[in-house]
Amino acid sequence: MSEEIFNERVKLKRAYESPAADDGRRVLVDRLWPRGVKKTEAAIDNWVKDLAPSTELRKWFGHDPARWEEFRRRYAAEIQEHRGELDRLRELIREGTITLVYSAHDETHNDAVVLREILLRQR
Repeated sequence: MSEEIFNERVKLKRAYESPAADDGRRVLVDRLWPRGVKKTEAAIDNWVKDLAPSTELRKWFGHDPARWEEFRRRYAAEIQEHRGELDRLRELIREGTITLVYSAHDETHNDAVVLREILLRQR
């Protein structure tokens, strides 16, 4: 599979946005269920809690852009401890489009962005 096709198959979307037909498999990547979102409306196919940042890391980061680079480094190290889950996500990508669903307000500095980078870099 070409790199371009692989890249196009991994999307990001906030949990508060409506599901769309082109989302493919919707994968929640947060440890906690998004506040105020009904499970029936979220249309989540997979919930990968083990790939979410640890509670300690999430609280330390606090979505502070000044801590972004260090968060990325620490989170990438945590993800490597769950290679099986990471491999399962890669398999889903080979099957078709996936959308990494997250609840953070900041669309640039969140765990889904880091997870996508890792998936695309370590194909």
